Amino acid sequence: MKKQIYASILVFVMLMVCVFGSCTDTDTTGVSSGRSSVADQPGSELKVYCFSAGKADAFLLYTDDSAVLIDTGESGFGKTIAEKCSELGINKLDYLIITHFDKDHVGGAKKVIESLDVENVLQSNCPKDSTAYEKYIEALENKGIEAVTLTEDMNFTLDGVSYDVNPPEQEIYEDSESNNSSLITSVTIGEFRMLFSGDAENERLSEFLSTSSGKYDVVKLPHHGRWQKTLTDLITETTPSYAVITSSEEEPEEEKTLELLDSYSVETFLTRTAPVIITSDGNVLTVEYEN
Repeated sequence: MKKQIYASILVFVMLMVCVFGSCTDTDTTGVSSGRSSVADQPGSELKVYCFSAGKADAFLLYTDDSAVLIDTGESGFGKTIAEKCSELGINKLDYLIITHFDKDHVGGAKKVIESLDVENVLQSNCPKDSTAYEKYIEALENKGIEAVTLTEDMNFTLDGVSYDVNPPEQEIYEDSESNNSSLITSVTIGEFRMLFSGDAENERLSEFLSTSSGKYDVVKLPHHGRWQKTLTDLITETTPSYAVITSSEEEPEEEKTLELLDSYSVETFLTRTAPVIITSDGNVLTVEYEN
C-alpha cells in the first residue's frame, strides 16, 4: 500500500515538473518573440547639422555609428565641412549625396572627398561644364571612388535611420535642367520624417509629389526659398511642422515663401541666421539654432 502511495506521489511530482517546465519554456519563447529586434529600433540619436553656408546647401546627418552628407556648399566650403566632421569625431562618410551639380551644391566636394573616407557617392544625372564639377570628378578619380548615378529609387538604412533617395524621372528638362535634376532624399527615424529637396523646381516637385505621399515633420525648402507655385502643393501635401531654408543676407528667401509657410503655421529656420540643428531619437524631435 505504501509503495502504491509513493509511486502515485512520484508520478504526481513528475507531472507537475513537466507541466511547469513546459510553461516556463513557452513563456520564455513568448517573451523573446514579443520583443522588437534591434533592427526595428533607431540605433541611436540622429542629428542633422544644417550648415550656415550662404546661399548654398550642406547637411551633415549623423548618429554614433553613421554619417551622411547631402551637398557640400560652394568652392572653399569643403574645409568648413571637414573641420566640423573632425570636431565631431567623424572621419568617414557612409554616403555623400550630391543632389545636382550647381556650384553651390558640389563646390566643396573636392575637399570633402580628399579629407574624409567616403564609402559611397550618389549623384544626379545632369553633369555640368564647370570648374566645380571638374574638381569633383578629379577628386573621385584620385580616391578611386566610382559614383553611382541614380536612375531608380534607392533605399538604405544606417544605424536605424532609413534613407530613400528619389532621382529625376526625366533625362532632360526643358526648364532649369540642372535644378530639376535634383535628387530628393527622404529620411525616417522612428515616427519622424524629413525631406531634403535640393533645388527642385516646379516640374521636378510635381513629379515627386505625384509618386510620394505622407507627412514630413521637417522640409528643407528647395532652391533657397525662391518662390514657385508648386511650393503650395509641397506644403499642403507634406504638412510639415518645421521648414529649413538655405539663404544668405545678400540673397535672402522670398517674402512670398515665408508668407506661405506662416499661413500653414510652419515654424521656419533660416541658415543665414545661424546653423540649424535637428535632433531626434525616433520618439522626440527638436529643431533649433546652434548657440
